[in-house]
Amino acid sequence: MSSREQILAAVRTALKDVPAVPEIPRNYRLDGEAGAQQRIEILVDRLEDYKAGVTVVDGDAVAAAIRRLLAGAASYVVPAGLDPAWLDWETEPARIKYDGGAHGVRSVAELDATDAVVTSSAVTVAESGTIILDGSPDQGRRAISLIPDHHVCVVHTRDITAILPEALRRLDGTRPLTMISGPSATSDIELERVEGVHGPRRLDVIVVRQGCVR
Repeated sequence: MSSREQILAAVRTALKDVPAVPEIPRNYRLDGEAGAQQRIEILVDRLEDYKAGVTVVDGDAVAAAIRRLLAGAASYVVPAGLDPAWLDWETEPARIKYDGGAHGVRSVAELDATDAVVTSSAVTVAESGTIILDGSPDQGRRAISLIPDHHVCVVHTRDITAILPEALRRLDGTRPLTMISGPSATSDIELERVEGVHGPRRLDVIVVRQGCVR
């Protein structure tokens, strides 16, 4: 008997008297009841409770909102697929650092020396205030959303779901998913809030009223 066969035989022997696994009831909610406007209101409430900044704008005001939020940043990184109409090329091209695509990738040291990052998002859960990135070209690789100290994230109202199961149905589970619920924060042993431990210390979310809300 080979070593492999011995190991498998031992596993079978150890498991021979294990009781059958009972059927797990899956009667949790699959769809939320909140309407389009209510989802936006719930999301804004959750994000503000997490100490994130929130700006609700129409589609043609995204660039102005980004420009205002990045007024104090000496430089900021953007994924290669971000909408170029959101960027202020005429007055600030020296501040913009592309990451990915034909531009190559920024090193950790370069990202650490960059003040902010701007990304879009894949889907957002209103009930938990969770923004999900999936590594698409307008969101970029995970590192750019974790290393700079300030994250400006654009969320379209059409991509806001009421609860998590709805969001998961829109996602490809094989992609690198990053879930964001407010700025990075934790508490030490004395329950003192410490920010910036696992990601950006500051999160600003731009909610864009554009297109239909499903």
